Amino acid sequence: MAASNFSLLSSSCSICNKLNPLLFSTQPRRRISLSRSYYIRFRNTRFTTVAGIADNGVFTSPEVAKAFDFTAEERIYKWWESQGYFKPNLERGGDPFVVSMPPPNVTGSLHMGHAMFVTLEDIMVRYNRMKGRPTLWLPGTDHAGIATQLVVERMLAEEGIKRADMGREEFTKRVWTWKEKYGGTITNQIRRLGASCDWTRERFTLDAQLSRAVVEAFVRLHEKGLIYQGSYMVNWSPKLQTAVSDLEVEYSEEPGALYHIKYRVAGGTRDDFLTIATTRPETLFGDTAIAVNPEDERYAKYIGKMAIVPMTYGRHVPIISDKYVDKDFGTGVLKISPGHDHNDYLLARKLGLPILNVMNKDGTLNEVAGLYCGLDRFEARKKLWSELEETGLAVKKETYTMRVPRSQRGGEIIEPLVSKQWFVTMDSLAEKALHAVEKGELTILPERFEKIYNHWLSNIKDWCISRQLWWGHRIPVWYIVGKKCEDEYIVARNSEEALEKAREKYGKNVEIYQDPDVLDTWFSSALWPFSTLGWPDVSAEDLKNFYPTSVLETGHDILFFWVARMVMMGIEFTGTVPFSHVYLHGLIRDSQGRKMSKSLGNVIDPLDTIKDYGTDALRFTLSLGTAGQDLNLSTERLTSTKAFTNKLWNGGKFVLQNLPPQSDLSAWTAIQDYKFDEEESLLKLPLPECWVVTKLHMLIDAVTMSYDKFFFGDVAREIYDFFWADFAD
Repeated sequence: MAASNFSLLSSSCSICNKLNPLLFSTQPRRRISLSRSYYIRFRNTRFTTVAGIADNGVFTSPEVAKAFDFTAEERIYKWWESQGYFKPNLERGGDPFVVSMPPPNVTGSLHMGHAMFVTLEDIMVRYNRMKGRPTLWLPGTDHAGIATQLVVERMLAEEGIKRADMGREEFTKRVWTWKEKYGGTITNQIRRLGASCDWTRERFTLDAQLSRAVVEAFVRLHEKGLIYQGSYMVNWSPKLQTAVSDLEVEYSEEPGALYHIKYRVAGGTRDDFLTIATTRPETLFGDTAIAVNPEDERYAKYIGKMAIVPMTYGRHVPIISDKYVDKDFGTGVLKISPGHDHNDYLLARKLGLPILNVMNKDGTLNEVAGLYCGLDRFEARKKLWSELEETGLAVKKETYTMRVPRSQRGGEIIEPLVSKQWFVTMDSLAEKALHAVEKGELTILPERFEKIYNHWLSNIKDWCISRQLWWGHRIPVWYIVGKKCEDEYIVARNSEEALEKAREKYGKNVEIYQDPDVLDTWFSSALWPFSTLGWPDVSAEDLKNFYPTSVLETGHDILFFWVARMVMMGIEFTGTVPFSHVYLHGLIRDSQGRKMSKSLGNVIDPLDTIKDYGTDALRFTLSLGTAGQDLNLSTERLTSTKAFTNKLWNGGKFVLQNLPPQSDLSAWTAIQDYKFDEEESLLKLPLPECWVVTKLHMLIDAVTMSYDKFFFGDVAREIYDFFWADFAD
């Protein structure tokens, strides 16, 4: 492009009309003018810093640096925040644009997943702020029940202290102390990414206001009959000593063994026995039936008889038939252990079989296992197999690839266990969430995730919301001393209300105690879009001004954990979807497309990346991805975008150096009179300027369309191509 020469402003550019039919933008333009007086002040302060920034935020360097100094980013950000630029300005009028930040765990340290959501959400926020809309990006952190409790327990262990020895109250105090000391780490790191959040509205899921919202939600759901207590099969973590949700269990293919064991038929000969194949022989103490397929002729003669469970001193169980049994798996004979297998549990409930639990909550066998009582489950497995071999009941042991369930948090093998827990009935809530998408009230992007959302909600199970932890929102349920828990309990908003209700029913001398469990962390997170704005106080100004929110942006891996539950709770408690759009991003992978992990040594630290390349380079690289698709990150990409940020710098420096002198009044008058959005002004430009301004109009149209469609990768590429190929070529 020719250097800007404002003495040529009167030159004609009528030929441009014939060069491109897209010469004039279809988007309305705000008049852009630069007065001489503004320029004088602007030129005296310049727009970069080598020396630093004055107290008023003005850049004080007397010279424009040769290259972009990205160490200035942090100082610039602090000045932006101090000036209140991130707060929504309702005086502007118009429909507010609101984004609730996915609250990172208070235990967290910045990783590329955080960098991705910060980049994408900040793009949305800054774009809408630029358009003049009142814009709120509300930040916060999650108390992260299991994760935080584990961190503090490890810290105490280094001091030789056990949680159980401290007691609940003292332990909780220690967690709060830890939170106050270290809890701000992740938010300070998010600031380094340039997130233009309104930090004056920062929230924490255990804040008093949010805790009040959690209790209110529980009470209302219980009043509607949507919360109940029951003994059901749950995923039990022996290490964490708590139930975990289905979504918090990860399955992996691991080498194991298939054990073939003889079950003798009661009253039969030595040749009358059934051989079962199991990966978990230690659960045989909990067998309540042996099942075969009714069409399996091999075992038809045994149906209706009794089998003797090995190593149980002659305990008998019925031999039954059910089509659930796979004739071709193992021997075609299935031991039913309903206390320790999800499918066996469902079959037992269907057939009315008794349920035996042989496992303590620490993963050891209980008194039902007889002489094996007190042994660890895996130790018991080895000992049992050895003794089965000695008694002649062991047939064979063969290698077998197992699908092993492990806890996301602790990594230990999950134990299916029947336990008394609190549940939310999900069917009616899920139905409304499905209708929201069907009616177009909620749009999920990319569209392919809509099918996944619909499938999960159409096959939803009741949600186990109780956790056997000390850190979190205590379940607002009180029991009557001396009464059975399942028969007598009170749901209340606080202990005073609970005691008042108890006295009304049982007299003034009644004693009560609160349920020791806490709620699943995702329960409070499901209320995030409206609890952070003041709900259940419907008169709260923020709730009236900023709810429902505009967009929920997050990773596609928590579509079920969080997004679907927010939709359900939003409709239930506010009567509307909590946001109109859901934008799901993919995972960040290494240059070879592998998932980043410490074991592979391929983790790229965002903070290290910022030190080497700058925040802008990292953000621009992350913005180049495609919605819902995983992004491969490499140093080559970062090097390229770092060069681009420096190119932008040089472009700005070039413009400053070619502005007319302060004394050239005619040039400044021409600049001030130029109207960017009018054809007449454009046609007065010389051909090179006319051409590049035309391209700029086209760029603005293209990126505006891409912004509005959430095609942020296209926006980045369009800007990159224009600057490199048109402006700076």
